[in-house]
Amino acid sequence: MTQQTKINRDRTAVVIMDFQNDIVNNVASESPNVVQRAAQVLAGARKAGIPVLYIQHRGGQYAEDRPGTEICAGVAPAAGERVLRKTKGGAFSTTALDVTLREMGRDTLVLMGVATSGCVLSTVRWATDINYSLIVVADACADRDPEVHRVLTEKIYPRQATVLTAQAFVQALG
Repeated sequence: MTQQTKINRDRTAVVIMDFQNDIVNNVASESPNVVQRAAQVLAGARKAGIPVLYIQHRGGQYAEDRPGTEICAGVAPAAGERVLRKTKGGAFSTTALDVTLREMGRDTLVLMGVATSGCVLSTVRWATDINYSLIVVADACADRDPEVHRVLTEKIYPRQATVLTAQAFVQALG
């Protein structure tokens, strides 16, 4: 799973998806350290000057402002970081993510999300179709079903993305 990779800081953005209190509590029970690993990626990216974009699910049961829809404290946005709200599974279809990334000159995405089979899968597929280069941080993603997470991160995502651990990503930053 861990691959050697070079990260171009000027062309890369981190996209962190659905790290909201209720979603993490309901989906990530099999991955208790997912928030800490995502925080490790965020710290490394911020230190390297790589922008971070948040995708917050605000459709269906997450439509209303309440503590459960808030982004987890351990990975909360820093001052000036954008939060894009979506109403569907993937990060692209109901947001201005593509336009935002292109305006920033970013064509490489580092993806983290809850759930691996939901927002991450939809985003990987869409991003691949519109020619983004992708890095999926496997241990900063979680799914309700550990076997689905394993199959996606070990067999499916490597066909379209570089799959790294949080530690490998931070090491690749130098």
